[in-house]
Amino acid sequence: MAKKNNKKRKDEPKLPESVINTEWNERQSKKISDKKYEKDLLRLQTELVKLQDWVKDKGKKIIVIFEGRDAAGKGGMIKRITEPLNHRVCRVAALGVPTEKEKTQWYFQRYTAYLPSAGEIVLFDRSWYNRAGVERVMGFCTDKEYMEFLRECPAFEQAIINSGSILIKYWLAVSEEEQGKRFQERIDDPMKQWKISPMDLNARKRWYDYSRARDDMFRFTNTRFSPWYVVPADNKKLARLNCIDHMLSLIPYKEIPKDKLKLPSLQKRKGYEPAALNVNIVPDVF
Repeated sequence: MAKKNNKKRKDEPKLPESVINTEWNERQSKKISDKKYEKDLLRLQTELVKLQDWVKDKGKKIIVIFEGRDAAGKGGMIKRITEPLNHRVCRVAALGVPTEKEKTQWYFQRYTAYLPSAGEIVLFDRSWYNRAGVERVMGFCTDKEYMEFLRECPAFEQAIINSGSILIKYWLAVSEEEQGKRFQERIDDPMKQWKISPMDLNARKRWYDYSRARDDMFRFTNTRFSPWYVVPADNKKLARLNCIDHMLSLIPYKEIPKDKLKLPSLQKRKGYEPAALNVNIVPDVF
């Protein structure tokens, strides 16, 4: 394990120790009705469409990173963001295990291919921070590779921002108890068993190793120009609403005026008759 650097940097924003250490706070005890949740989600998704139009019209580039422990709710969060959006404008980057060729590349190299061009939004379902988390804890990288990552990461993110991109980083914080409930639900539900793997269960056993890795990640990469935002995520519905609302607040988008559309009349038949085509028709089973 690399020696920790406890010296505070001048550009290092302070994260509340209660959030960093326990990953949970009293807000999680709040309840929200399904009706209010759906109403607020619809309002926020309407704003997401306005954001999408602005990004496309102005040629903006937006990157949003979602990190957190297994079962923290990253997938559900991303799904609610992408639901109302055009997948050609907003896409999800969820990279798998690096290939043998990618292992020989500069670590950040394979991620650069997924960065947005003008008029795009990219949501990272896990990101280059794999090296600070699973790779570090599970020994998939060397101490030298890990320290090199911590040294290069702020400069890499500064370069992304300097190129004109808006970069936002979220850590979804789930408590030990809530993660245990979600894992058990996945184990018991055949429809959700694909969501859990031996790696997830191993990570569960190493809870505090991951806590230390997360703390070190914050210590080195929570910069003034690219801060981390922690989302208490025991309550999935509140986490989604709070995070989407917060994300929208960080982006200076404006509603783009649109021409009013009118449904045109169909053209005249002009003697057309349906051809007798030999095609297969799906049977009415339901």
